[in-house]
Amino acid sequence: MNKVKNIYCVGRNYAAHAKELQNEVPYSPMLFSKPTHALIEAEGQEVKLPGNRGSIHFETEIVIRIGKPFEQGIKVEEIVDSMAIGIDFTLRDVQSELKKKGHPWLLAKGFPNSALVSKFIPFPGIEEMKKIDFSLLKNGEMVQLGNIKNMIFDLQTIIDFTALNFGLGEGDLIFTGTPEGVGPVNDNDHLTLLWGNSILGECFIKFE
Repeated sequence: MNKVKNIYCVGRNYAAHAKELQNEVPYSPMLFSKPTHALIEAEGQEVKLPGNRGSIHFETEIVIRIGKPFEQGIKVEEIVDSMAIGIDFTLRDVQSELKKKGHPWLLAKGFPNSALVSKFIPFPGIEEMKKIDFSLLKNGEMVQLGNIKNMIFDLQTIIDFTALNFGLGEGDLIFTGTPEGVGPVNDNDHLTLLWGNSILGECFIKFE
């Protein structure tokens, strides 16, 4: 995996997911970040997650990699060089407490191995992406299925908004939001990340 500088994540970018967690649908992209220590590639190995901080939920999403510095007016196909399927692991109980207190989500989102990605493949372009679904299998059963055409904020909006507010350059990753169907992972679960019918990554969960 090439050097990663920043990891940005878009929250509540699918209306059905916002509804399932009883959250309001945002009027502009809602971004948070993860430290680079959170990043891990799913290569068939055991992925260690904390087993003593309450429920951990999977949130499966398209991840895009920025291939060059942002310039005003640049198009998605010009700046994105590759994509992967990722999981934004979330300490759901911790996040719920943070929300109640009005605190940032970092403790719930930024722990080691919380930004899981498959291998990256060349970016096929937006219109081609709309023809292919991404999905997550948990122990062989499909638990999430999504398509970028159902995003509230499209990739161009996300890229422009991120660059304006935080800056965006080569090596940055953006987790673009999860569809409905999020749920808990358990010790020894086998997770498989699919792009259409192609397996891009898999791993086994190991609680510590």
